[in-house]
Amino acid sequence: MCLGIPGQIVSITDAGRQMGMAEVSGVRREVSLAPVADRPLEALVGEWVLIHVGFAMAVIDEHEAQETLIALRELGEAQEALEQMAEGDRALAGVHAGEGTA
Repeated sequence: MCLGIPGQIVSITDAGRQMGMAEVSGVRREVSLAPVADRPLEALVGEWVLIHVGFAMAVIDEHEAQETLIALRELGEAQEALEQMAEGDRALAGVHAGEGTA
């Protein structure tokens, strides 16, 4: 599955290479702005973009960005709950497997 992650462009790092710095949930990483460079690069500072494999693929509005971040957090929480359930199942299987060996 391929997911795009919303990030906010905070600066232009290399205008010649169309690179900018994006902040994603407090983490900054350099991304290519080439796919969204339909305007002067400085106009992208402050904009929200959908980032996929290091490329800002589309400009999105802040509301859409926040909704996507909430959904991604919920997916992460659901995944964490599933992993905890699986860990519990493995622990129970280990208890049951050890019952006959004592």
